[in-house]
Amino acid sequence: MIIFLIRVDSYEEEAMQTKDDSLIDRREAAKYLSVSPGTLAVWDCTKRYDLKPRKIGRAVRYRRSDLDKFIEQQLRR
Repeated sequence: MIIFLIRVDSYEEEAMQTKDDSLIDRREAAKYLSVSPGTLAVWDCTKRYDLKPRKIGRAVRYRRSDLDKFIEQQLRR
């Protein structure tokens, strides 16, 4: 029975990590950070902040966990 509970816990933990690492588009990322999509485009182009954008074809995606790290870094300043 204990093994079953450990498996459930690890499954829930994995599901939460997956949720945090979901890819979102530039519009959603901008809304999440309270900036405009154009601002994110400039930050990516000039490398002002390393938000680690991922290019998938022509589309740009961001991991929610990377955006959370960015927010934490900005709060420490």
